[in-house]
Amino acid sequence: MRVALFVTCLVDFYRPSIGFAAIRLLEKHGCVVEVPPLQVCCGQPAYNAGDRADAKKIAAQVIAAFDGYEHVVVPSGSCGGMISQHYPDLFADEPAMAQRAQHLAKRTHELVSFLTDILHVERVDAEWPGTATYHDGCSGLRELGIKEQPRNLLRSVRGLELVEMRDTETCCGFGGTFCVKYPAISDHMVGDKVQAAAATGAELLLAGDLGCLLNIAGKMKRQGLPIEVRHVAEVLAGMTAEPAIGEPG
Repeated sequence: MRVALFVTCLVDFYRPSIGFAAIRLLEKHGCVVEVPPLQVCCGQPAYNAGDRADAKKIAAQVIAAFDGYEHVVVPSGSCGGMISQHYPDLFADEPAMAQRAQHLAKRTHELVSFLTDILHVERVDAEWPGTATYHDGCSGLRELGIKEQPRNLLRSVRGLELVEMRDTETCCGFGGTFCVKYPAISDHMVGDKVQAAAATGAELLLAGDLGCLLNIAGKMKRQGLPIEVRHVAEVLAGMTAEPAIGEPG
């Protein structure tokens, strides 16, 4: 199976290990993975800001870059949701491009959802001795229906005990440009999130979206909470030797 990895801007700039973890997981389960060199931002910041003209230009570049692959896999519910849920609407007034956008949308999957729902992976060969809690990112949960997929795979990780925090489905306050436009509200929301995580006694917080993880890790560091923050792919791929998110490399 020929699969293209959509790396995402945040992973590329802040946490490349997530991309390497995604490749390791995909290759281990029979995929031939390629990383198209001409890929760009998915266009979500422009789209969320109401700049549909620039969002369409960016989306057109992505559509061209990922043409010809059986599947496109994204280690982010946010970017995956942008491509699979919003690209077709962007080109609703351009029939030819709308068709190409629909074709890409149908082939685009969030990483853990792809592993479980398309490749039917039930177990991973990984170990993490300790307790972890999982944060449900808004886009993955609400746009893509990702809830049990990461939890099912995490239960197969040797030594890991998964404990649920209260309000796990509540937004962490990142929301892309939301945290920039409404910093006070965002800070209050992430404060509630880290308090809920700390109350579980977990040593590790996981999620599938780096934006959420950067936001949560930053708040935890400011509050001095001794909880590691990692992308779920890093644990599933056994790549836990890397410093936790927010820690010096």
